[in-house]
Formats: sequence, structure tokens, C-alpha cells
Amino acid sequence: MSQRQVLQVFEQYQKARTQFVQMVAELATRPQNIETLQNAGVMSLLRPLLLDVVPTIQQTAALALGRLANYNDDLAEAVVKGDILPQLVYSLAEQNRFYKKAAAFVLRAVGKHSPQLAQAIVDCGALDTLVICLEDFDPGVKEAAAWALGYIARHNAELSQAVVDAGAVPLLVLCIQEPEIALKRIAASALSDISKHSPELAQTVVDAGAIAHLAQMILNPDAKLKRQVLSALSQVAKHSVDLAEMVVEAEIFPVVLTCLKDKDEYVKKNASTLIREIAKHTPELSQLIVNAGGVAAVIDCLGSCKGNIRLPGIMMLGYVAAHSENLAMAVIISKGVPQLSVCLSEEPEDHIKAAAAWALGQIGRHTPEHARAVAVTNTLPVLLSLYMSAESSEDLQVKSKKAIKNILQKCTYLPALEPFLYDAPPNILKHVVGQFSKVLPHDSKARRLFVTSGGLKKVQEIKAEPGSLLQEYINSINNCYPEEIVRWVK
Repeated sequence: MSQRQVLQVFEQYQKARTQFVQMVAELATRPQNIETLQNAGVMSLLRPLLLDVVPTIQQTAALALGRLANYNDDLAEAVVKGDILPQLVYSLAEQNRFYKKAAAFVLRAVGKHSPQLAQAIVDCGALDTLVICLEDFDPGVKEAAAWALGYIARHNAELSQAVVDAGAVPLLVLCIQEPEIALKRIAASALSDISKHSPELAQTVVDAGAIAHLAQMILNPDAKLKRQVLSALSQVAKHSVDLAEMVVEAEIFPVVLTCLKDKDEYVKKNASTLIREIAKHTPELSQLIVNAGGVAAVIDCLGSCKGNIRLPGIMMLGYVAAHSENLAMAVIISKGVPQLSVCLSEEPEDHIKAAAAWALGQIGRHTPEHARAVAVTNTLPVLLSLYMSAESSEDLQVKSKKAIKNILQKCTYLPALEPFLYDAPPNILKHVVGQFSKVLPHDSKARRLFVTSGGLKKVQEIKAEPGSLLQEYINSINNCYPEEIVRWVK
């Protein structure tokens, strides 16, 4: 055989390997092919090609493995069991930028599925190599490494701490300052994933100087970047008063309120979440939000969106109102109660209704004035029907009942209470009769109306245990009237 023929054999072999990895990489993009590829033992065929002498074959083999591992945890598990990870980690440090991106993609695809698979990546020493990739000249390599690190960190505090210990945070903070939007997005997302687990991890992100740089990007025109920036700030602010104050000190107000009017629904949601995570901590932080126009802006936002996008805004209003009478009144003055009532009635999902019920209870529980503001919106009958409905979730029933009790115990607006004499179950009726027993002795006009509306007659029909609190309330009401009127209505 001549030298030329030998070379032709090698060329054909190289061409066949190239065609094979390209075809597998292409087939792996379509879900219907995955099971067939798996059954054909494609993992063991791709593994030796990661060490091929031809760089493009190595890169395409890694890309194919990444696409397969990305599909489900069984295939990701096969990458781990096939001893492919150490090969990838070794090559990640040695090879060109195209291979680095493909190898980091495989690590991300494996690590995303479960803490156990992410731990396998940590155990094979991948973190140090990925962190080195964050310093690579090529922004695509930095992006791929940041993505893999974020997917490892998102699972739990231990994995997140491993990412921190590898020195990733300062380099991720440098990445959010790079000009490439895609790199900024992924780096902000990774910082969010690290911060979310504990105050200590969030503090690490703060200490690396991330907050000021994130805050500067709140008004960036790129919606996907804004989502990640707002998420990262939320994950820091949620843990403690000190961390929330650090976020506020980066002068996010009032600029963050413009995000509540954004065209992107998830920018709206993440902005509401950030404001909620700050408001929940102290009355002072809530007051700062009120002063910046935050309550009115969140209420407007609730009117312009639907479903889960509303949830953080609903909860934020509840947290603000829970802190004090004055803050609850700020929610009332900004017309928060009618908007929450709309959410309670309109939303099909029980968990959103439950949040609205809770928030209305927090507003109405302070004084008779607060309770009246809720009662006049005809919210109480809606809460009662949700509490009594067999179709309501347990959480919705519990929150509706608690909200009714919170509002009733302060409500002196009798027209809103009277329908409850006819519809309420005994455990709610007790509170309704109790309120009448407090108001009627001091209001002659209300006493007259109570007779003419049939309320006094209805009270006589209530079966109460002798000596019970309910019986005491009924006696107090009857004592407001001459004996002959009580006998007459009976």
C-alpha cells in the first residue's frame, strides 16, 4: 500500500469520526431521538472522541454529550458513571476557547439536575478550573463558566459555599462589569443563585462590591438583564435588616419603581419581589418605600398584570400594612383595598387568593377605621364564601378565616356585619354578635335600624350554650332594648 493510500485511509477515518459526532450532536437537539441514542450506547462511543487528535471532533463530541446530559438526569448520571467528568476537567484547562465552552456546557448540563450530580462535579475538581475560565480573555468562555457555577450553586448552601470557596464571587462581580450583555446576565444570575441560601453567602456577595454595580443596571434597556439584576438584589435583601439596608443605600429608590411599569412581565414581578423583601423587615424600611411612592406604584402594577406576576405585590402590601396603623392607612389612602379585593375575586389560583385574603386581614386588623375601609368594598362576604367553600384549598380556608376574624374584631360598621348574622357558621357568628354587643349600647340610631332590619329578631333565633361567651353577647344586645321589644321581635 502506497503512502498516498495510507493517508487516504486516515482521511476517511477522520471524516467518518467528524460526520459521526456532528450527526449525534444534531440528533441530540430533538427530544424524540434521545432514547434511541441512549439505547445505542452513544455515551461510550463519544467518550474516546473527547481525547481525539482533531480539535473540532473533541469540541463536537463535548457538545453532543452536553445536549444529551441536558435532556434528563439519567443521561447526566451516565456522564458521571462513564468517568467522563475528569477528562472534561483536564481538557478544560488545556484546550482552546471552543472546547472550553463546550466542556463548561457539559458540566452545566450535568450539574443542573440535582445536588448529587452537582456534587459529582465538585468532587472531580471542576470548580477551580471553572473559576480560572472566569478570567479567560474570551467572553463566551467566561459566560459558559459562570453559567455552570450558577447551576451548581443554586441547589443548596453547601454547594454554594464550595463555589464561594473556589474564589468565584469577585470574578463574577468583574463579569457583571464587562460590556457583553449575555455575560452580564449570566454573572448576575450566578450571584443571585449564590446569595439566596443564607445571610452569610449573601454577605460574601455584598463584600465583593456587587450591590453598587447591580444597582447601576436597574435601568438597563435589556429586559433579561434587568430580571437577573432585580432577582440578585432580592436574594440579598431578603435575609436580614442589615442586608436590606445595604441594598437601599445603593439608591435603588425611586429608580426601581420604573421597573413596575416595564413591558416585560418578569421585570415587573422581580421588581415587586425586591420591594417586598425590603418592606417585610421593619416599619422604617416600609416607611421609606411609602415615602418614595412605592405603595402607589405597586398598586398600579397590580392593576396592569394577572396571575403569579401579582403575587409579590399583594404580599408586599400585606407586609407594609402589618407593621403599623399609619402604614396600613397609607395602603388604604393609595386605594390598595379595592385592588386587593379585585385580586381576591378575579384570580383563579387559590394561593394568590390566599395572599390577597392575608393582606386584607393585615390592613383591617388595626382600628375600626381600617376595618371599615375593608368592609365597604364588600370583601367580607367573598372571604366568607372562600372559607366555607369545599373547593378552597386548606391554606385559603385558614387565611380567609383569619382575615375575617381580624377584620370583624375591629369592625363597627354594622351594615357590613348584618349579613353575617344569616350566613356565618357558629365560630364566625360569635365574633359578629360580639361586635354588635360593643356598638349597639352606644349608638341609638344603630339600635333602631337593628330592629327594623330584622337583626334583633335574628339574634333571638341563635342557639347559644347557657353561660357561653356568645350567650353573654346576646344578653348585652337584649339589654340595650326594653323587654317588651325583645319579646315582640321573638
